[in-house]
Amino acid sequence: MAVTHLWYGLSFVTMSNKEADWDTDSVKTMLTTVTYVPNQDTDKYKSNVTNEVSGTNYTATGTAISPLTSAYVGGTNTWNLDGADATWTTASFTCRIGVTYDATPGTDATRPLLSYVDMGGDQTVSSANFTIQWAAGGIVQVVVS
Repeated sequence: MAVTHLWYGLSFVTMSNKEADWDTDSVKTMLTTVTYVPNQDTDKYKSNVTNEVSGTNYTATGTAISPLTSAYVGGTNTWNLDGADATWTTASFTCRIGVTYDATPGTDATRPLLSYVDMGGDQTVSSANFTIQWAAGGIVQVVVS
């Protein structure tokens, strides 16, 4: 089962419009069931996300990704945005999609979506830890040219 991590197309618009600030805002990852189908081209705010999971040791709205880092690497001309892995401890739930969003703005209708992980199939955890481990290069890596 293939796992994919994609950025919402409008996330870079929201960052350039200062709706989301990686360095200072609170960023969270929430989990949904298979019935939420992300749309990279039209989903823009947390209010577009449906069917959040519920279960033991899962808090609605997800888990904070902290600390967050932002770094430019001159030798490779890359800009890396990274953060701690998303982890739920001693949890019990079934999920399919992990949605990362800026939790700082006041309401779900103004909280920008950033990226999502499609786990390729339902993931069930029962009284165990569940972690989304970001890539070695970061949650996102942009090549500057």
